[in-house]
Amino acid sequence: MSNSLPKFHPKHMAWLMPLILSCVMSGSLSCFNLLMNKGWVDGFISIWLHTWVLSWLVAFPLILVFIPLVRKLLMPFVASPNHLAK
Repeated sequence: MSNSLPKFHPKHMAWLMPLILSCVMSGSLSCFNLLMNKGWVDGFISIWLHTWVLSWLVAFPLILVFIPLVRKLLMPFVASPNHLAK
């Protein structure tokens, strides 16, 4: 018996990867910044979750905008697969 999970079509990676990346990064950084600025205060988790949501609302669209720009900026410095095969 197979317990394989349903798989996403590869075309969905264009939004799935930024979604997961923005969640992890905004959550980590909002937690770190809250700890550094306020310490472990009463209601920390509630405050953190609120700041995480606000951070994510900014992070996800920014990642969607900046990934293509950064890719375009880096492409002149990255070897093409054809050059690597030689």
